[in-house]
Amino acid sequence: MIPLAVSRASGDAGLRFRTKSGELSGLVLDSLRGLSETIQYGDGVSRLDRIRQETQALAEDEVHMKRLAGRGQAVTGAVIFAFDALMLVLCAALYQAGAVGFDGVVIPVLALMSSFGPVVALANLGGTLQNTFAAANRVLALLDEAPVVDEIRGEAPCRFRGAEAQDVRFSYGGEEILSGLSMEIPRGSVIGVVGKSGSGKSTLLKLFLRFWETQSGCVSVSGRSVNEINTADLRTMESYVTQDTHLFHDSIAANLRIAKPDATQAELEDACRKASVHDFIQSLPQGYNTPVGELGDTLSGGERQRLGLARAFLHNAPFLLLDEPTSNLDSLNEAAILKSLGQAREGRTVVLVSHRLSTLRIADRIVAVENGRSC
Repeated sequence: MIPLAVSRASGDAGLRFRTKSGELSGLVLDSLRGLSETIQYGDGVSRLDRIRQETQALAEDEVHMKRLAGRGQAVTGAVIFAFDALMLVLCAALYQAGAVGFDGVVIPVLALMSSFGPVVALANLGGTLQNTFAAANRVLALLDEAPVVDEIRGEAPCRFRGAEAQDVRFSYGGEEILSGLSMEIPRGSVIGVVGKSGSGKSTLLKLFLRFWETQSGCVSVSGRSVNEINTADLRTMESYVTQDTHLFHDSIAANLRIAKPDATQAELEDACRKASVHDFIQSLPQGYNTPVGELGDTLSGGERQRLGLARAFLHNAPFLLLDEPTSNLDSLNEAAILKSLGQAREGRTVVLVSHRLSTLRIADRIVAVENGRSC
């Protein structure tokens, strides 16, 4: 009864504590990632005050939970003491009456006192399980999250023969991004895509990858809707490169082999030469075994972007989707990469999103996207 009463008294304290703990961890991680900006703009005091406030609120919740747990333990101890005393008095009375001998006093009293260990542990669960249940609920909530798109299996295999978008409409929440966009991408072509920021260029590439689903219209690959192609086949047919390349806390070679786990050293070097990053890697003390640091922080933006391109070359997919692939590169490296793309055009179809006219010079056709439509 005591753990049940303590649990009811605690209410949702455990959930509040776990929620605030997660928020504090996120705030600290966000602050560490943005440390350079915080220092540059003198926002350190303000951010530190916010962390202190979150920490204080978390500490207050923890004190509240500890107080409830302490009260539960105190009540449990008092109840145990009362029953021990009652047993001792009862046995003493029976002994005085001659109903039992001395062993009849010692054995029951010791048996009762020694039996309360598990009871104490059970009584303490009322407070300690609050944290456990709250943490489990957060994990289960994540596991119960429905994916934006489901994996597709069991469809007929598909080989790349071109792609097309027909009257595609797509919205983020209530904001319409694409409104009737159509685009044909013949096999073996290089299609350049230009437009203002926010016009839907990057969104279009993600729809070809089926990261999201259209509200209406059709995105098709090889004459079949991407909703009717096995997800594994779609990922095999397509490579995607953005201006913000994510690198894991591992070596350069391990980061590259994400695109092809069984790639040989020669294949890694060939892909990096195409991405104009091989010479840079060779200049590092450990070469391809050099760690890139957390989030690739030991490398520049241009170096990370070239490693992203090397991944795409290593994956060697027939449909290459490039979203501002040279935005962080100088003219020399840009020219080297564009030359590699031009030489690798055979058997490959490229959609190239860029604001740079110099990047788009390799395109066979340029499509302008404005207000969610192609023009």
